[in-house]
Amino acid sequence: MPIPVPNPYDTLPEVPSFSLTSDDMTDGQRLADKHVHNSAGGGNVSPSLSWSGAPAGTRGYAVTCYDPDAPTTSGFWHWLIVGLGPDTTSLPRGAGASSFALPAGAIRLQNDMSQKQYDGSAPPPGPEHRYIFAVHALDTDDLGIPDSVTPGSAGFNIVAHTIGRATLIATWSR
Repeated sequence: MPIPVPNPYDTLPEVPSFSLTSDDMTDGQRLADKHVHNSAGGGNVSPSLSWSGAPAGTRGYAVTCYDPDAPTTSGFWHWLIVGLGPDTTSLPRGAGASSFALPAGAIRLQNDMSQKQYDGSAPPPGPEHRYIFAVHALDTDDLGIPDSVTPGSAGFNIVAHTIGRATLIATWSR
């Protein structure tokens, strides 16, 4: 039996947490089919996210969705947005679509499906996977990375500038 993979944020230096909520999902519960990738029979629509209480000194935000349970040695990035200003405190359902108009200055980064959009869960048949939706409060409004950066490199830059983090964990399996 495989050893459970830890939540990767638990292995990083501790930062203050703040509130993250969604009208579309509940922490620890199964994702609704509308948020599952269309290859797994879903709608591939990103869930709504709202956050508050970020630490003083927050100059910007990054939003990510990461599956630590993917059958790889590096997990699987489903969604990455950086460059959200400090006044942005929510993203509506569907904000992960490549056609959605993000706030000024925000950019979509390539996920592990080589797409600049939200791509929902679609794990192989087997055990339940966790999808960690995270809002990272940053000490900068510009990470200085191009929109062509790899997800792993983006994650490195996000962590280096994180001063607070809020997460919601949803699950899904076939």
